[in-house]
Amino acid sequence: MKLGIRSAGVLLHPTSLPGPHGIGDLGPQAHRFAEIIAGCKQSWWQMLPIVPPGAGNSPYNAFSAFAGNPMLLSLHRLAEEGYLEAGDLTAPKSPADDRVDFSAVERFKMPRLRKVFAAFEKALSRALLRDFENFRAQNVHWLEDYALFEALRLAHNGSPWTQWEADVRSRRPRALALARRDLDNEIKFQFFLQHQFFRQWQALRQYCQSLGIGLIGDIPIFVAHNSADVWAHQELFWLDNAGKPLKVAGVPPDYFSKTGQLWGNPLYRWNAMRKNNFAWWLARFRSIGEKFDAVRLDHFIGFHNYWEIPGGSLTAQRGRWVLSPGKELFTLVKKKLGHLQIIAEDLGVVTPQVKALRDFFNFPGLCVLQMAFGTDLEADNYKPHNHPRNCLVYTGTHDNDTTSGWFNDKGLITSTRTKEEIEKEHINIRRYLGVDGREIHWDMIRLAFMSVAHTAVIPVQDLLGLGSQGRMNLPGTAKGNWSWRLKEGVLTKDILSRWTELTETYGRASCFSNRRKVGVMAAATKISTPPKATT
Repeated sequence: MKLGIRSAGVLLHPTSLPGPHGIGDLGPQAHRFAEIIAGCKQSWWQMLPIVPPGAGNSPYNAFSAFAGNPMLLSLHRLAEEGYLEAGDLTAPKSPADDRVDFSAVERFKMPRLRKVFAAFEKALSRALLRDFENFRAQNVHWLEDYALFEALRLAHNGSPWTQWEADVRSRRPRALALARRDLDNEIKFQFFLQHQFFRQWQALRQYCQSLGIGLIGDIPIFVAHNSADVWAHQELFWLDNAGKPLKVAGVPPDYFSKTGQLWGNPLYRWNAMRKNNFAWWLARFRSIGEKFDAVRLDHFIGFHNYWEIPGGSLTAQRGRWVLSPGKELFTLVKKKLGHLQIIAEDLGVVTPQVKALRDFFNFPGLCVLQMAFGTDLEADNYKPHNHPRNCLVYTGTHDNDTTSGWFNDKGLITSTRTKEEIEKEHINIRRYLGVDGREIHWDMIRLAFMSVAHTAVIPVQDLLGLGSQGRMNLPGTAKGNWSWRLKEGVLTKDILSRWTELTETYGRASCFSNRRKVGVMAAATKISTPPKATT
């Protein structure tokens, strides 16, 4: 699937899919969702990072920039392969089917995954062993360090790597060799989890391709301090001798927060990266390109200039803008990985220099309709009559409130807007759209589809018209995020038919004409739970 063709898509993270095990996964539910969106003539399925989430369960604060999230593994798929029995698939009843209880999911899934690993080792065929060893060899640049990091992290009861023994923390060869010996079985288990993840991922991706669905992934510009990436490549980050960050990432006060956003990720030593020809970044781009058809660069602004905050700061208010070598990096990426389709998440303080960097490489940017009618500095540019063709238009993103929640916010809940600013914004919206706002989510979806932007992407929550309870993330907060789930049966025939009709009306289904035809009614309205495996 190619960007640039007039098309439409949907934003839904796999953890948000329904299913019987407390969290969405890569199994039958994901395949069924792909059928449904294909039936609605959508061309793209956009996701958040599919990496193992760290603190706060955030996929933007992961233990690895390369690994897959083991909690996305489908137990049903593993049962179909004979590694689990029917009784293993019965999960405790969750008090809420529209939220992920991440701790409960891990308590349920991890013992079963260990059982699968034991069965896998006993029944390892020559063909599967060859596939397993090929996977290890192809991913050696990150897999060995990640598996050892996870084994050590678990051996230290989840403590961050800066609290490990000094010789392990500083990666002295003898200490690492002893750790590999002592933790050999756990390391193999981590290899196994990643091998299974990528097998299930490739099966899903191939099925999406057969339906004419392209996948859009996400690269956060920064990585978590408590990650295999930082521990294994300490020389590439601004750290002191104890491994603590000297300089950290964030953004100054903005639309979302009066004190800015203190992300806390350690900043890159770009000069050190330049010395080895940006090898770590090239590996990261290559890895994402092997999984997705296009990739969104989160916080694209940071590839031109980023907000540098002193380590130990309590807010993001004190800092300075520092230039980064984005042009040099992207030139190299284009030379080495020319096929990769990159989308620039260019929201925030978008200076002319940032726009010039984006346009130099012809990266499509983002236009968010929720930000088009208020005080955002780019508001006028986000209005559809000013959209360029080379962009993606959204009603909102995972960092925004839902469209209904945003429209009905009375002030100081979802952003830094005052009540007066919200009232003026509502006047602007009603006047621009010529509506009363009773179906604001469909009004904004229609507006997105009308845009000349080549791609329109709608969060599932907006298709459902959910209020703020459907929000995925509230920037600047540490709790209650990333847990929203799609309930069984809520994507009704009426919603799917309306979605399809808008896609066709505004010419976003034309690229679907030569692909496999899946009727909207044939792709039933309920994402149903697959049958239990037999013993």
